[in-house]
Amino acid sequence: MSDDETMKSLLRRSLHRGRDDLRWKLSGLDERSLRWPRTPTGFNLLGALKHMAQVEIVYFGDTFGRTWPNPEEVVTDADIDQDPQADWCAAESETTEDLLDLYTRVADFADETIDALSLDAPGRVPHWPDGRDETTLGQITVHVLVDLTRHLGQIDIVREGIDGAAGLSESASNLPPAADRAAYLKRLRGIADRF
Repeated sequence: MSDDETMKSLLRRSLHRGRDDLRWKLSGLDERSLRWPRTPTGFNLLGALKHMAQVEIVYFGDTFGRTWPNPEEVVTDADIDQDPQADWCAAESETTEDLLDLYTRVADFADETIDALSLDAPGRVPHWPDGRDETTLGQITVHVLVDLTRHLGQIDIVREGIDGAAGLSESASNLPPAADRAAYLKRLRGIADRF
C-alpha cells in the first residue's frame, strides 16, 4: 500500500469513527430533546447532525465538482440569506430518522469522493474567498475531521448535561466508574475552592 493509500485509509477510518460517535451521541433521546436549544446561541443536537451532513455535501461534493443527487436536501445560499442558521436547525418537516438517513447517505457520497481521488487531487471550495479557495482532497478531509471533532466535543458536553451520558465512544467510555466520580468531583471542587 502506498503512503497516499495508507494516509487515505487512516483519514477515512477517523471520519467513520467520528460519524459513528455522532450517531451514538444522539441515540436514545426523543425528538424534543434532540431539537431543544441547549446554549444561548441555540446549539442543538439535531442541528449539529444536519450541519455536519451539509458540511460533507459541500466539501466532498461541490469542492470536487460532484453534485449531491437530491438538491432539495441541500441548504442553499438563498436559505442561508433568509435564515443564517438554516443549516443548524432541523425544520419541522425533518425528523431525526430523516436526518440520520441523510447523514448516512452523505457519508457514502463523501467516501466515494475519497475513494475516487488521490489526497493531492485539486479542488475549489465555492464559499472560500478568492485566492484561498484552492485546496486538495487531503486538506479538505483534515478540515472536515477538525470540524466534526470540534462539534463532537460540543455534543459530548450537551449530551452529558441532558442525561449524564458521556464517554469517548460506545465501546470505550474513557471515564472513571460512576462510583468513583463523586470523589473525583469532590477533589476538583476542593482544589477550585482554594482560588
